[in-house]
Amino acid sequence: MSSNIVPISEQGNHPAQTLATASVDAHALKNPFLVALGERVRQLRARKAMTRKSAALAAGVSERHWANLEYGVGNASILVLLQVAQTLQCSLAALIGDVTTSSPEWLMLRDMLEHRDEATLRRARLTLWSMLSQPEPAQQPAARHDPRVALIGLRGAGKSTLGRMLAEDLDVPFVALSREIEKFAGCSIAEIQSLYGVNAYRRYERRALEETIQIYTEAVIETPGGLVSEPATFSLLLSHCTTVWLQADPEDHMKRVLAQGDVRPVAASKEAMEDLRGILAGRAAFYSKADFQLNTSAQALDETFGLLRRLVREALQKAV
Repeated sequence: MSSNIVPISEQGNHPAQTLATASVDAHALKNPFLVALGERVRQLRARKAMTRKSAALAAGVSERHWANLEYGVGNASILVLLQVAQTLQCSLAALIGDVTTSSPEWLMLRDMLEHRDEATLRRARLTLWSMLSQPEPAQQPAARHDPRVALIGLRGAGKSTLGRMLAEDLDVPFVALSREIEKFAGCSIAEIQSLYGVNAYRRYERRALEETIQIYTEAVIETPGGLVSEPATFSLLLSHCTTVWLQADPEDHMKRVLAQGDVRPVAASKEAMEDLRGILAGRAAFYSKADFQLNTSAQALDETFGLLRRLVREALQKAV
């Protein structure tokens, strides 16, 4: 062994300090492409609300390997990247930074065009070309809003409480999409994910939304927080519902979920708030596609409901 290399156990510094120094040295040597790749992996994982441990387990790689990938020091092979992409339910293009995966609109367009035959793609191209070739109108026509109202956002934003109040006020059914998913599967959402996996859950979610849209011409729909992570399902929601993003401060999200008796955010990770902020950051671009936004942390419940009621009623008047 070289005299310049000393085992950690024999060094004077604390192991944590040694690792921190090594981390700084490694950072200086990082390849910009691997750094960007790692950041995209981290953002995609946050959007799916997966812990690093659960993602690594699902991908069949070590947690250390996944961590190195996110830190930009992992020299992953193409096969490992393929496993990572499958775990995060995205294409390899999304990992390497293809422009057509850079925004929710691009992703929804890709999803609509994927697996179409050549004739359909040609019609879509000609239609898009015709639309883009026309000069922009001086004034856009007023938007028409669907009588179905869908509330989106993370758990703890107030979707359930405000959704029931709004449905009662509008005298329309209240539909908790999570309950509809469980009806389809015949078991709880936790059981769906543990027995059949995330992909199966997303299929049930899509079917539940399709049936809800078919059955109800008017309704207030409470959606699961992760629905926006599936471009095809989110596009369906945007096309058939007036959508409202209920926002809240991360602290309020956590406090409200804990008040419901759910300790999973705390039990699942010692860095629960950091994880929560990561999920919010990863999904914000999708949530922002909603027709309207309302911050439920900015005022008391009654005032928040008054704002929501006025916003939705004014929107629905345009649908008549």
